[in-house]
Amino acid sequence: MTASRSHHGDEPEVPRLGRPGSHTDIPFEPISVRIRTAVQLTGISRSRIYELIETGDIATVKIGRSTFILFKSLKRLLEGEGSD
Repeated sequence: MTASRSHHGDEPEVPRLGRPGSHTDIPFEPISVRIRTAVQLTGISRSRIYELIETGDIATVKIGRSTFILFKSLKRLLEGEGSD
């Protein structure tokens, strides 16, 4: 379960499950991502991500000391549905 680089440029390929070419080789969307990954995916600064969490524009789940951003919430924000 890894995201690999596309042969067509710098765009990462969609993460996939299973072996390439097998019937289990299906694309998937993560349930959640860590703060660092959200920064890399969006280009939004770490401090701005925390501001968006504080205002409720991005939904999170805390597990122990780790903070996970719900990917649906992050995607909704970037599609312009976040803070209407």
